[in-house]
Amino acid sequence: MEPTSGSTRRSAYVRAAGYWMATAAVTAELAVGGIWDIARIPQVRDLVTHLGYPPYFLVLLGTWKVLGAIALLVPRRALVKEWAYAGAFYTYTGAVFSHLTTGYALGEVWVLAILTALTALSWVLRPPSRRTRRLAVR
Repeated sequence: MEPTSGSTRRSAYVRAAGYWMATAAVTAELAVGGIWDIARIPQVRDLVTHLGYPPYFLVLLGTWKVLGAIALLVPRRALVKEWAYAGAFYTYTGAVFSHLTTGYALGEVWVLAILTALTALSWVLRPPSRRTRRLAVR
């Protein structure tokens, strides 16, 4: 049984809304978190130091976070978006692992897990214009 055009439109709307809500949350966290990292605000600096990372790591991580946020919002540039999604996924899963292995701020792990899931959801729901073209296998 084929879906009606009304249910197809609703499905497309729900997919687009889910994509933009997940993408907005991820890009907002990347942008704000990146700026905080670059500024090395005391809370963030103390957290990173406790996790065992050197303070200069914040400037590097923060710069990539801000660039990733921009990449996710700019139209087209699908390959750059793939790299941004990968970077966000590695950042969040790395943060989860760092928190779990050091025992520091374990209450933050669920937030990081949600950000990981939102990153994956945004990637899965992205529209065709934001995807890389699949190469034909010959």
